[in-house]
Amino acid sequence: KLWPGCFGYPLSIFFIVINEFCERFSYYGMRAVLVLYFKYFLNWSDNLATAIYHTFVALCYLTPILGALVADSWLGKFKTIISLSIVYTIGQAVLSVGSIHDLLDQDGDGRVDNVAIPIAFSMVGLILIAFGTGGIKPCVAAFGGDQFEDHQEKQRNRFFSIFYLSINAGSLLSTIITPILRGVECGIHVKQKCYPLAFGVPAILMAVALLVFIVGSTMYKKVQPQGNVMVRVAKCITFSIGNRFRHRSKQYPKREHWLDWASEKYDKRLIAQTKMVLRVLFLYIPLPMFWALFDQQVTLERKLGPVQIQPDQMQTVNPILIVIMVPVVDAVVYPLIKKCHINFTPLRKMTVGMLLAALAFVVAAVVQVQIDKTIPVFPAAGQSQIKIINMGNTSATVNFAGTNQTAEVGPANSVITFGFVDYFSATNYTAFQRGDYSHFTSSVSVYAVIKVIFNLCCLFKMQGFVWINIIWFSFQCNSSEVLLNYVEDIQPNTISMAWQIPQYFIITCAEVVFSVTGLSFSYDQAPANMKSVLQAGWLLTVAVGNIIVLIIAGASKIEEQWVEYVLFAALLVAVTLVFAIMAYFYTYVDPVEVEAQMVEDEKKREKEPPSYENGNANEIKL
Repeated sequence: KLWPGCFGYPLSIFFIVINEFCERFSYYGMRAVLVLYFKYFLNWSDNLATAIYHTFVALCYLTPILGALVADSWLGKFKTIISLSIVYTIGQAVLSVGSIHDLLDQDGDGRVDNVAIPIAFSMVGLILIAFGTGGIKPCVAAFGGDQFEDHQEKQRNRFFSIFYLSINAGSLLSTIITPILRGVECGIHVKQKCYPLAFGVPAILMAVALLVFIVGSTMYKKVQPQGNVMVRVAKCITFSIGNRFRHRSKQYPKREHWLDWASEKYDKRLIAQTKMVLRVLFLYIPLPMFWALFDQQVTLERKLGPVQIQPDQMQTVNPILIVIMVPVVDAVVYPLIKKCHINFTPLRKMTVGMLLAALAFVVAAVVQVQIDKTIPVFPAAGQSQIKIINMGNTSATVNFAGTNQTAEVGPANSVITFGFVDYFSATNYTAFQRGDYSHFTSSVSVYAVIKVIFNLCCLFKMQGFVWINIIWFSFQCNSSEVLLNYVEDIQPNTISMAWQIPQYFIITCAEVVFSVTGLSFSYDQAPANMKSVLQAGWLLTVAVGNIIVLIIAGASKIEEQWVEYVLFAALLVAVTLVFAIMAYFYTYVDPVEVEAQMVEDEKKREKEPPSYENGNANEIKL
């Protein structure tokens, strides 16, 4: 049954878009409070909480390939989405139930009786969520693309923009709402942060997503799977390589493509489909570098004008800009470029997106240079610092007993750097511990107060340094006059978060041009029986990008943050040049047209009369 469309779009896609909005709300809402749950409910250390969190996120981006294989080879996209959404919903429910404090605190003392129980619930829930969200991720986008007819290419491309808009709208609302829900005090025995509510609402939204998707089931256009296509593709590639190796002698004529060596065993249609998939996957090789840059952050002062902003709230800037920029780029920017008679192909859009991301990091480097100017200069390994605060109103000359060093200290701060071996002897270290500063002499008047701030020397044995931020209040008494001096040891970061907005704007424009186009390109260039597989390949670039960040961060010896930003930008520019060259030689294909031509050729061959050799009817050439 053909259902009527709405605004030129199939009615079925509205159910798919609403489903995606609810699912993304569920995922990002749960993820927004996950690390806090690990740290403050399960009482895990920062390192363990961070490690488990990143492992979970990586698993969410590695499992799409499994969902794609199941969808394209066995169940089909519709049944795969339904099945894994049920798994997903159960996982969210398990995570929520495991965070109910009152169920785990039978004696009412405010502590979980057996922490192994909520840990077990959490791990089971997160594994189910990872397989659920990862499994349906490539299927939903591809299933939405399936709803359009061949002549609706414009509507299909706009659908992917709307689809991406729904992802970020769900992310935006969830990252605002779920932290608020977590902050609610709840509990029967002891009031505490309400993790059951923070996890429960995303679980309900996932159930709503499943229900909405099921309601639209009669309207969907469902493409049936065509057998275990990925196994046949793998066998085709393996046979082609082996056959080429066996015929490597020059006496055998070359073939147009190395996969053509599989023609002795596999039909031309499968070979053509395999060529299409491999050509696109080859283009994906440079793309993880974009995602390696995408999630980097800059630390700034938490004030935007008169408004105090928390660092995690700055994360909402990106989805807000996405919601604004997607329709602007789709309805304004692209049409203007077209009117200028510029052939802005998908791969050119992605190239521009990568260059914009590099530009965003150049901007971040400039901002970081300004931030670094507000950061105190800390001692290097093997050195120590003494910070002297003169709380009087006149300058003072401070002499350090046992050394030739003196310091002229005005009515402000002064930092003196020593070699550790040169000054901090065991005697002086003991004196510092007792608060004995008698080995300092000063020319300051009696009403001035001198304090010495230093770091305990034991830290230097590990070649490390920790600065202790101390705020001193000093009272000076002179007859009936009482003066209060306020001194802050380390000044706060004075670079406003407003300087981060240009970076966010540029990186958001890069994301809109790069990511939305990539989703659409992955669908358009994939054969009908491997749409989900290429969507999974696209998502895999995100996982590889995160791995690149971990490798570079672990191996990097760069101390200056701005230098690291410039390094990332330079790497992305280099990778973009490689991608641009690869894109230049890429030939766009219409998979529907190619497959239709293959079917027509097969029918022609079937109609051709058999040819006989030497009059023997038993010898037929195919």
